[in-house]
Amino acid sequence: MGGNGSSRSRGPRPLIKAYLLAYNLAQTAGWSYMLYQLVSYYLVKDFASKSSLWDTVWWTLMIFQNAAIFEVIHAITGMVPSNVAITLMQVYSRVFVVCGVLQATKAAPAGAGLPLSLLAWCTTEIIRYGYYFMNLVGGVPKFLVYLRYTLFIALYPLGITGELLCMYHAQREVATTKQWTVSMPNTYNFIFNYQYFLIGYMLTYIPFFPMLYGHMFAQRKKILGGGGAVSQSKKSK
Repeated sequence: MGGNGSSRSRGPRPLIKAYLLAYNLAQTAGWSYMLYQLVSYYLVKDFASKSSLWDTVWWTLMIFQNAAIFEVIHAITGMVPSNVAITLMQVYSRVFVVCGVLQATKAAPAGAGLPLSLLAWCTTEIIRYGYYFMNLVGGVPKFLVYLRYTLFIALYPLGITGELLCMYHAQREVATTKQWTVSMPNTYNFIFNYQYFLIGYMLTYIPFFPMLYGHMFAQRKKILGGGGAVSQSKKSK
């Protein structure tokens, strides 16, 4: 999704390849820096400072998470052989949590969901974008293939837990503030309750989590189950 360099036949044209190399390298660096911010916040924390974890990472997170929108463009234009619908859903889901939950409320980034989400997101994205970058270069190390198709076993549930905690705290705040809620009567005879929207969105994780988690296990079996992992890994998930 993030720019797998392998194309359907010969690979991307030189200019496109150069762009994808730069994009994936920048994303790898950005998420690596965010992981550094997360770790240093807890290990080298200045307890006299009033800065929160959100204050520390929000610029970095907003830039590099929203930059994933380019991946939808990559898929639509055929720069990468990714499924447009799946790419759109994956990107929207994360951007929504960042912009519609963490950025929009005070309660969500103050809870335990933020550090859990960041740990899962950063580790996943460093590996994913690094994988894409190395694939463009021409060879993915076996350890990177293994990490990509193994660490998700722990990181995926961790990230889902973090996201749900963020949304849970956000909906409790929205219940009081009525943020982005439109009540009747109004000119357009339209009603929208953002708290109920968040609750409904959380419920969608029930059917989709097992489906996507099972898909990742199927991919792991396909890539790591038969030996020759590096060569087969060029078929991006």
